[in-house]
Amino acid sequence: MLNLKFIQDNPDVVIEKLKKKNFDATAIVESITELYRKKNNLQTQADQAKAEMNKISKEIGILFRGGKRAEADAAKTRTSELKENIKQYDQQFSEIEGKVNELLVLLPNLPHESVPAGKGADDNEVVKSGGEMPQMEATALPHWELAAKYNLIDFELGVKLTGAGFPVYRGKGARLQRALINFFLAEATKAGYEEVQPPLMVNEASGFGTGQLPDKEGQMYHVGIDNLYLIPTAEVPVTNIYRDVILEAKDLPYKNTAYSACFRREAGSYGKDVRGLNRLHQFDKVEIVQVAHPDKSYEILEQMVAHVEGLVQKLELPYRILRLCGGDMSFTSALTYDFEVYSAAQGKWLEVSSVSNFEAFQANRLKLRFREDGSKKPQIAHTLNGSALALPRIVAALLENNQASEGIRIPKVLVPYTGFEMI
Repeated sequence: MLNLKFIQDNPDVVIEKLKKKNFDATAIVESITELYRKKNNLQTQADQAKAEMNKISKEIGILFRGGKRAEADAAKTRTSELKENIKQYDQQFSEIEGKVNELLVLLPNLPHESVPAGKGADDNEVVKSGGEMPQMEATALPHWELAAKYNLIDFELGVKLTGAGFPVYRGKGARLQRALINFFLAEATKAGYEEVQPPLMVNEASGFGTGQLPDKEGQMYHVGIDNLYLIPTAEVPVTNIYRDVILEAKDLPYKNTAYSACFRREAGSYGKDVRGLNRLHQFDKVEIVQVAHPDKSYEILEQMVAHVEGLVQKLELPYRILRLCGGDMSFTSALTYDFEVYSAAQGKWLEVSSVSNFEAFQANRLKLRFREDGSKKPQIAHTLNGSALALPRIVAALLENNQASEGIRIPKVLVPYTGFEMI
């Protein structure tokens, strides 16, 4: 959530910056500033009423002692009128605050100055690439055919049990999943992240805190009877660990990692891009989250990007890193880097990670603050997170890129976790 004072002091800046996200904030910003202009006028009237009431209250006793009963009674009547007026002012203040908050949550985060302009994925900027592109035979199979050939993933059984987008992993397919999870968690732990195992459902306050609500409620699975939401990513419960918390600056950054199943409705997804593991309603992911000092958050963002890059390098996958343009960024992000790996048999790049700095946007919603040594006034922290990594498309690329006549080769770094070198 954007800082209200910043909007009031810089309405034109907010409107101009959000144009980069293809978001027209004019009406919302003008409504917020007009509501606060109205509130300021009411505040002036309320202050005048309180001052008059205080003055009259002091005079009433003097009038009674001077025998001026009629004047004292009139003063008491005026005091009652002023009290009622002040009560009405307070009610109007509350109504204005409610309207402002309703508008405030509709504004996306402001993009960082380095974010390129653009409307969608085609306008993202490739900042780095690495790894060797595999040379595939003409007979190379896509991962969904390899999964069936080697009995690794049963998509049809998933449809029977739940529906499309809920695959069943079997045998060495299930072991590969577990190996990747353990590898990602081990690497995060070595990098100083504390592992947590969060709930898979969150309440409305948690969804609001990280910006999924009210922006993405249509993409989340809702357990209506209990008013809980299945998490779209471990980012939501892990970041909310710090909701309504004041931290000490000397202890920053806080670093957490978590494995979880993730649930996304993916409403509107269809066609060839959703085949196999390309787009699922339930999938596994390891997340990394940091709570940082505002002065260090962009340095930490680069460290997190380097961590994810190290993972795809160790998995021997060809990759590229993209800086997302304004039109392809999330509602909450100030700057996002996406990682894509190349899927040889499909002949295309697959997104496997997003690493983002949200600056103070989430922390403002979370009331997540920190205090500098010797300072009494807490400040808003910065939050960051990244997929490290999401499994489905990593598995798709590993199966496709490492296929050979004798089977599917497992990258060396995973062998201690799988217990086998070939499928």
